[in-house]
Formats: sequence, C-alpha cells, structure tokens
Amino acid sequence: MDSIELFTGAGGLALGTHMAGFHHRGLMEWNDDACDTLRRNAKLNALPGISGWRVHQTDVRMMSFDLFGEVDLIAGGPPCQPFSLGGKHRAQDDSRNMFPEFVRAVRELQPRAFILENVKGLLRQSFSNYFEYIKLQLEYPTITKRRDEEWTDHRNRLEEVRTKGRHQGLKYNVISELLNAADYGVPQTRERVFVVGFRSDTNLEWHFPEPTHSLDALKWDQYITKEYWKRHRIRAPRNEPVSLGVKLSDLEQDGPFKTKPWRTVRDAIAGLPEPIAGRDAKDFSNHRLNPGAKVYPGHTGSPIDLPSKTLKAGVHGVPGGENMIAYPDGSVRYLTVREAARVQTFPDTWLFEGSWSEAMRQLGNAVPVDLAAVVANSVAAKLNAGDEH
Repeated sequence: MDSIELFTGAGGLALGTHMAGFHHRGLMEWNDDACDTLRRNAKLNALPGISGWRVHQTDVRMMSFDLFGEVDLIAGGPPCQPFSLGGKHRAQDDSRNMFPEFVRAVRELQPRAFILENVKGLLRQSFSNYFEYIKLQLEYPTITKRRDEEWTDHRNRLEEVRTKGRHQGLKYNVISELLNAADYGVPQTRERVFVVGFRSDTNLEWHFPEPTHSLDALKWDQYITKEYWKRHRIRAPRNEPVSLGVKLSDLEQDGPFKTKPWRTVRDAIAGLPEPIAGRDAKDFSNHRLNPGAKVYPGHTGSPIDLPSKTLKAGVHGVPGGENMIAYPDGSVRYLTVREAARVQTFPDTWLFEGSWSEAMRQLGNAVPVDLAAVVANSVAAKLNAGDEH
C-alpha cells in the first residue's frame, strides 16, 4: 500500500507507518536538520526498505500533491506550536497552522484512509470549536472555505451539511482519541491526539486499539512480585509507591493484571553503556554525555523507574527537566540523544543529525515510533481486510 507523509520531522510517524507495511512515495519536511536526518538514514538503509525514501524539503503550501498519484494513506502531524501547552496558543490565527494543508492533501489525493496526530493541547476548551472544525473539514474535504469567509462561518456550513445528511461527494468517516503512549509500551507518558479517517465508500468499520500496558501492572511487577528489580538485577527499594497514590493492598486485590507493565526509563536504556562527555560510546551513535544537569523547582527530571515525562522540543530551547534522568539517590543527568531516541522508541540504527539541542528538538517533536506503529498496523489491517472482500 502506498502513502505520503506530511510534516515528517525526524521520522517517528513515518517509521511507524513503514513498519505497518505502507510504502512512502514522498516525505515532506522543512527543517534542515530533520531533512538531513531523514536523508542520512535513507542513504544508510537504517531500517530495511527505506533506501528508496524520497525527501522533499519544502514548504507544503507550495507543494502540488498530484505528482504522487494514487495513495492509500496520508499521514502527518501538522506543526503543533499553535496548540501546544508550551507554545503561544494562537491556534487558527498562527501562521504556523498547517491543518489546512493536510486537508488539502486529502482533498487532492482522496486516499482510502488518513492518520493525523497532534498535541494534547488541541483538546483544550479554548480550542474545542476549532478542533471540531478541523474534523469537519476532514469529513467533507471538498467543501472548501470561501475567499474572505470566516472560519466560523465555514464551520457552520459544514455543520449544516452534516445535519442534512445527504452529501453525495467525497466524505470520510472520522474519529479521534487521546492516546497515552505509555499505555502502548512506550517508556514515556506522552499523550497525543490521533484523528483517523476512512473514505466512506470503503465501508470499513474501525476503532482505536485497546491499551496493552498499565501503571497498575508496573506497580504489581515492582512491589508485589518484585520481578522488575530481579530483571534489572538490582535490590528492590523498601518504600511503597505512596507518592503515586497506589495502595499495595488494592494491587493485591485487583492483580495480577491482563495488561503488561508500563515500560520505564530504566527499561528503555538497558544495555547502553554509561555515557561519557566528548565522544560517542562504542557501537552506539548519538550516545555521549551532555554535562551540566541541575535540579531546581519545576525542573526535576524523570524518575528512572517510571516512564519518562513527555519529551518536549521547547519554544526557546530544550527544557531540560523533561530530558533528565532522576536517580533514587537524588542525582540527575541529561539523557543522551540515543537514550532519548529509545524513550521515543526509535531503533538504535536511526541516526540524528545536528547538535545535541537540535537532535533533542527533533525528538521532542516526534511521534513515538511504537505508538505510530500500533495505530498504523490497525489501519493497515483494516484496509487489507477490505481488499480481500
């Protein structure tokens, strides 16, 4: 099945859809370092089958999507700064708002399905009307905004079309959900909004995949069976997880759990040598120590025996609190780029171009590969099943 990727960044979503069996006919990205990352990994065939990836370094507003021909899937994460909790929250008034370009790609290529992802901030109450507007545009992509028409008036027209229920043109069945990456095996509590649509003439039924991992299962593994500590060959702590509001008596009553344990920072970085400053570790690219990590209020790091906090790109540089490991003895250090890549579930063969801060920015903007793969695998399975009937 063929696909294109918009706003590819360092390739998290593109890798997930690739792993699900989609063949990318084009990857679009603007950032120099992110494009260098994509090109280098394609040249090295960092993952089997990606050597043919074609990277278009371009402003998507200037792109004619017709050159890609017929595709089964469009995927992408439009720039999130207009909606991010760490951004300036200008939403539809922000020049970086690229949702209209994603809608245009759907309108021009009419894929059988699309996957759009974005930050949790898109669900904030102040943006709720605009989020519904985005979904309505994706539902009826050929009903376009008129020149000089306010977006609220366009939204009203789309709502009228939906309530009338007689639209005969291009239509998608669209659903959205907030997913926590930790619930799907990613060692990071990263919440992302996914919007998935299937072209209505496919007549396919679909729902978001059920979570496979949980905090309760992690606490069971750590404090009831203690298998977690045995697996890492370290002594189990005496303290109960009171700070997380988990009672061991409740765990014993409810467990064992059908879900797997949340994966932790310690799980993610297992097998990597201790980093040193000045040079990469042997056999591991992008794995060198960046010194200078410090703790201060609001800047405390991610406890090593829990999933990482959400890695962030930051508006004014990289916020180090989310990009530090916090050890039980109170010490902290910055994650290396390779460790952050593992937290984002990129394969060790994936190389990142640019300085430490720029590589971290790419990672902070990325979709966790394994989360993308879970959603993409489910979409691919449904499309393939539709082909068989």
